[in-house]
Amino acid sequence: MKFGPASPRDAVGGVTVHTLRQGALLLKKGTTIGAAEVEALEKAGVKEIVVVRLEPGDVSEDEAASAIANAVTGEGVNVERAFTGRANLFAARPGVLVIDRAAVDRINGIDEAITFATLPAFKPVVEGEMIATVKIIPFGVEAKLRDAAVSAAGAGALRIAPYVIKRVGVVSTLLPGLAPKVIEKTLRVTAERLAPAGATIIAERRVPHDEAALAPAIKDMLAQGAELVIVFGASAIADRRDVIPAAITDIGGAVEHFGMPVDPGNLLLVGSADGVPVLGAPGCARSPVENGFDWVLMRLLAGLKVSRTEIMGLGVGGLLMEIVTRPQPRAKSETEGNRNVVAIVLAAGRSTRMGGPNKLLAELSGKKLVRIATEQALASKASEVIVVTGHQAELVEQALAGLKVKFVRNADFAGGLAGSVKAGIAAVPDKADGALVCLGDMPLIDAKLIDRLIEAFDPDRGNLIVVPAADGRRGNPVLWSRRFFGELLTLDGDVGARHLIAKHAEAVAEVPVEGDSAFLDIDTPQALEAARRG
Repeated sequence: MKFGPASPRDAVGGVTVHTLRQGALLLKKGTTIGAAEVEALEKAGVKEIVVVRLEPGDVSEDEAASAIANAVTGEGVNVERAFTGRANLFAARPGVLVIDRAAVDRINGIDEAITFATLPAFKPVVEGEMIATVKIIPFGVEAKLRDAAVSAAGAGALRIAPYVIKRVGVVSTLLPGLAPKVIEKTLRVTAERLAPAGATIIAERRVPHDEAALAPAIKDMLAQGAELVIVFGASAIADRRDVIPAAITDIGGAVEHFGMPVDPGNLLLVGSADGVPVLGAPGCARSPVENGFDWVLMRLLAGLKVSRTEIMGLGVGGLLMEIVTRPQPRAKSETEGNRNVVAIVLAAGRSTRMGGPNKLLAELSGKKLVRIATEQALASKASEVIVVTGHQAELVEQALAGLKVKFVRNADFAGGLAGSVKAGIAAVPDKADGALVCLGDMPLIDAKLIDRLIEAFDPDRGNLIVVPAADGRRGNPVLWSRRFFGELLTLDGDVGARHLIAKHAEAVAEVPVEGDSAFLDIDTPQALEAARRG
């Protein structure tokens, strides 16, 4: 592969190595230079540009990434079209991710130009979740390296084991002092754990914490067709001869393993009876917070046998210090042809720089500024519009009379912009994939620009934050994936979220705009007069 500087005309057929901005010209990294690019470069006065060219025996980054990604793909995995040297792999169905670690290591050992990254092995995934990515570091590689990586992959290094166990029986043992509400909460939490796998509790029994009472209860669950039995003990299992393991062996079952190097989750028991898995749940399994019980439960629901060796191999990473939310299937978008994006119009500010009057209630072409911004949001492909009010809330809401919007009051509007952002984000419905944060004092933002931002929003391709941009500047509004809602809710004071855009630069997609529409906000009387004259 040839790499180096060239004049625009000598660069034809090459691929740009760096993003180039010069005046009105924006030439992105990875662009193949053709006649149109040469003309634009010469017009902008660019004398030299760094490009890379493939040589005989090389293959492009996309071709290599695609070949390797397809080679590692097993059952239940889809591959996205390679783009900029990256091919992403997604779960085609819900289940548990099974990985041939040796194959992953072999691929990554071929050459530094080829990288293959995955989610952790045995992670429960939902349909459409990204599970791995193949990334080619340079713009191309030797074909022999691609072929070696394809060969190293073997027969599908990644697959999704589908959930096969659907019928679960639950037995709870009782001791004095164990409140009924604890049992009810346990059943509710367990049902929620099973739901992503499509499994349900077909029956539940509550019996004294006694071997003689528990054994027939487990047998009854088996008789009712349970494909998995979970026993929640009123007292933690202390020994292989304790109540729960003893009851399993009483009905001819076997205790396969007791204890695991995962905390919380140490006191897990794995057994079986009549070929059906029986789990003695640790106390932490009554909580919805992820723990070692989840790691074993989800594998069993996918029909994967969990051996003693595998359980005892969970120690590295087995100290769970943080709450990790279990992924849930996303609601389907109700906005046909687009992601489900909600528009938030911020209209709570005090207009301090205007010197008194509320700028949002000022008129431009016979309409109040806040109504102009809100009507454009409503005319866009946003699924709904939320308006955050605060200062002179009643007057702002009156100015929007008759519009189909949802109002949210920011009681802390005097504290600054962050409070309004948080109020708006907190009001976004669970079904939404993202939120477009609009400013009520930007009258030049129209529905067409909003639609372009929504169309550029593509989480599967990594476009998680979308901003309008021109001449190296980034403007408003900004579209945020739900993935960043938690961070947006931590904002404080009279600042926006620009630092988060910088922090997550790899997730930002820019939509080029012309003129000042994405940059003009009406903050001063002079700005208002200029807008009226314009």
